[in-house]
Amino acid sequence: MNNGQVIKIRHAEPDDYKAVHVIFEQPEAISGTLQLPLTSAEIWKDRLLLDPDKGFSLVALVEGQIVGNCALLLNQHSARRRHCAWLGMGVHDDWHGQGVGSALLQATLDKADNWLNILRVELTVFADNQTAIKLYEKNGFRIEGTHEKYAFRNGEYADSLAMARLRDHLPC
Repeated sequence: MNNGQVIKIRHAEPDDYKAVHVIFEQPEAISGTLQLPLTSAEIWKDRLLLDPDKGFSLVALVEGQIVGNCALLLNQHSARRRHCAWLGMGVHDDWHGQGVGSALLQATLDKADNWLNILRVELTVFADNQTAIKLYEKNGFRIEGTHEKYAFRNGEYADSLAMARLRDHLPC
């Protein structure tokens, strides 16, 4: 709940790409991800993961407005890593710190754990994004290492952290 407003999570639908595009045009949201600014809405139409054999994409809504997106990509490239998936998430700048990311992450992990039998969920997060790191740690992710000068962001190279959550390491 956010100021009495309910955060609703649902599977992304084809027409959601326009709202997801708006999320990733926000300065803080774009700075916290590996997405490039000023990307066309048509690119988001293709990126919105709707093929269940490749993973899934969820959206968070408040009063019918899409305010966040989380995608889980299943490992398609290695038979020996089929137990792994990669997570990516973005929240509209106006909704940071209001429970949207937490609701999206919990719904995504529930589906990964209880419906897809994913043992390991991986992600990268910029090393200076303490809010996101705390959210991930609160949900069972651990830092596995640092990627130095991982990505070019705002005119300089930034480090990122490799994080993963192993379902069998979670407290009961």
